[in-house]
Amino acid sequence: MNIRKAERKHSKIKMALQGPSGCGKTYSSLLLAYGLVGDFDKVCIIDSEAGSADLYAHLGGYAIIQISKPYTPESYISALELAIKEGFQCIIIDSLSHCWQYLIEHHAGMVGNSFTNWAKITPRHNQLINAILTSPTHIIATLRVKQDYVLQDKGTGKLVPEKVGLKSIQRDGVDYEFTLVFDLDIHHYASCSKDRTGIFMDKEPFIVSENNGKQIAAWCATGVPVETVKSLIQQATDIQQLTEIYKNYQGYFSVLEEDFLLQKAKIMSTLLNNSKNIQNGTIAQPPTTTN
Repeated sequence: MNIRKAERKHSKIKMALQGPSGCGKTYSSLLLAYGLVGDFDKVCIIDSEAGSADLYAHLGGYAIIQISKPYTPESYISALELAIKEGFQCIIIDSLSHCWQYLIEHHAGMVGNSFTNWAKITPRHNQLINAILTSPTHIIATLRVKQDYVLQDKGTGKLVPEKVGLKSIQRDGVDYEFTLVFDLDIHHYASCSKDRTGIFMDKEPFIVSENNGKQIAAWCATGVPVETVKSLIQQATDIQQLTEIYKNYQGYFSVLEEDFLLQKAKIMSTLLNNSKNIQNGTIAQPPTTTN
C-alpha cells in the first residue's frame, strides 16, 4: 500500500447511449466511433439487434460480429476478445440490454431461493462489465429503455401521442460505470446525463455528430479539462499564442469556438488601439541617442 499523486493518463472512452427504439442509437454510435478513430475500418460492432448494424453500411467499411440467442455475458465477452484480438480501435456493443434481458429470464427460470440465485448470476454480469471497463479500446454501448407514450401538442390544437424513454433496460447503477452517458430522444437529440469529461456538461440538447467523437478523442489524448483550455485561451496575449492553443486542443474548438473568437477580437482590438496610440504620440517612445 502506498500513496501517490493523482495522474491523468491517456485513456479510452467507455460510454453509453440510451434511448427508445428509433431514436438513432446505432447511427449515432457509428458517427461517434468514426470521430474517435477517424476510420471505419478500425470500428467493429457487436450486433445483437438482428442485423440492424448492416443498415448503415453506406457510411463505411466497419466490421460486424453477430451474436444471437442466448445473449449470455460469456458470448459478449468472447465477441469483445475477438474484436480486440483483430486490432479494432473502437468497439460498439449494440445492444448491451439484450444480455441483461437474458439474465432476467434466466433468473426467472431458476429453482430455489431468488436471492441465492442472484448471487450466481451477478458475478457473470460483473465479468462482462469488467471486460468493457478494462478493454484497451474505445467502447460505445447502446442501451434500450423502457418506453411509454405521452400526449404532446404539436401546435395544431390536437394532442398527439409521442414515444418517450424511461428507465434503461439494464442493471441498476450500470450507467455509473461509464465515463459518458448520452440520452437520445425520439427526435434524435442527445442530452448528457453523465459527463466526466466536462465537454458536454450543461450543454443544450444536440444532434450527435462525428465532431463529438473528435472532441472525446481529444479529451482522451490530453486529459485536459475544458475549463483549463478555456483559461489558456483567456490568458493568450497574441495571435501566435492563440494559434498554438488551437493546434494543441483542436478537439475542443467546437465547444470553445466562441471563446477563441472573443479572445481573438480582444487581441486584435488591443493591437489596433496600441497602433493608434503610437500614431497619436500618446505612447512614449524611447529617446534617441546621439554620439
